[in-house]
Amino acid sequence: METRISEDGVSIRRRRQCGSCEKRFTTYERPDVSFPAIVKKDGRRIEYERSKLLASMKLALRKRPVSTGRVDGAIEHIEEKLLSMGLRELPSARLGELVMGELKKLDKVAYVRFASVYRSFEDIDEFKTLVDEVGR
Repeated sequence: METRISEDGVSIRRRRQCGSCEKRFTTYERPDVSFPAIVKKDGRRIEYERSKLLASMKLALRKRPVSTGRVDGAIEHIEEKLLSMGLRELPSARLGELVMGELKKLDKVAYVRFASVYRSFEDIDEFKTLVDEVGR
């Protein structure tokens, strides 16, 4: 078994080998932490789920040239911010802003995709303003 701290410094990476089939695999261990509850627009409170965040980012990044490692790094960055805020609850709008900030750094097309759905543009002018802002 080989153990290292991951590149992001947040988790422990272990390389192991199966005793029966002898294939090698990697596991990542992260500390068990408490993220804030997410408060939806309708007032419902839901638990933060990394898988939902990953799914929404993957949807925005679909068919874009961004590595899984960079996406994982962006999610780690968002989670670090969530923990450092020290809040028990966080409006979903604030989480969406954090996601947009990371997507903007990763891929401008994915950022525009996410923002166009997230911000629910009413007309083409709002969309054009966003595209113009990214193009600068």
